[in-house]
Amino acid sequence: MPTYDYKCKDCGHHFEAFHSMSADPLTECPKCNGVVARQIGTGAGVLFKGSGFYETDYRRSNYNKDKAADKPKPASDSSAKKKS
Repeated sequence: MPTYDYKCKDCGHHFEAFHSMSADPLTECPKCNGVVARQIGTGAGVLFKGSGFYETDYRRSNYNKDKAADKPKPASDSSAKKKS
């Protein structure tokens, strides 16, 4: 669940609220009960923790087979002779 930044339009109080993306935004300041507006935040950075994260960690088992099938086939000798 993300953390949202809010600012009260009446008293200027800044605060954060932790709630789900599907929840309605807050409308009331906890300090003065005034009207609040949700601020646009920069978001959080990605945190990589643990023994290691590699691009191969979450690949499907048939990834290499699909990758080989996508490679262009080399030109055959007969097509090279036709051009000369």
